[in-house]
Amino acid sequence: MNMQAMMENPDQVDVHARLMRYSQGTESDHILACILSSWLTGAGALPDWLGLGRDGFIELLAFHFPGLDYHTLLNPGRDLDEERFDERSELLQLLQANRAGKSRSEIWMTEIVVNACQGQDHLWQDLGLWSRKDLGTLMQLNFPQLAARNDKDMKWKKFLYKQLCIAEGIYTCRAPSCEVCADYQHCFGPED
Repeated sequence: MNMQAMMENPDQVDVHARLMRYSQGTESDHILACILSSWLTGAGALPDWLGLGRDGFIELLAFHFPGLDYHTLLNPGRDLDEERFDERSELLQLLQANRAGKSRSEIWMTEIVVNACQGQDHLWQDLGLWSRKDLGTLMQLNFPQLAARNDKDMKWKKFLYKQLCIAEGIYTCRAPSCEVCADYQHCFGPED
């Protein structure tokens, strides 16, 4: 779903506006409000409590949206895909090693991004973001070293998994240069 379609969902827009009224003013607040408004209205692929557990979820809300009555937010009730838990720890290590180190919010964002990677769509969609650009902003704010390495604008989920493969010495492109790979269009370019 593109940003225009998301903006036409009045429930998401209303939840986003409500959250932003309590925003503490960090750069990540808008991004997180998009994630939460989508999650609370059934969009995206994030599990219960965004995968943070109830206490972690409440801490996240208190940090980004102080004064918000979190009791009014209903948990959609989705579980993580247990079949993909093996790769989860590797993704956590990758993101934790590349955090900006500026805010404790990065710890929560690490978990949220890893949990969204378990979904079946593009990462920005599984996160419930309103555009791929929002995901780029999330990555630059929280994981600037990884964002800098994605200099070819590879789709983020593919990029993260490729980083895991590179760390293991596994190179998935059939050609020595991605630019001449037969799958180039599947990895790079717009996510419409």
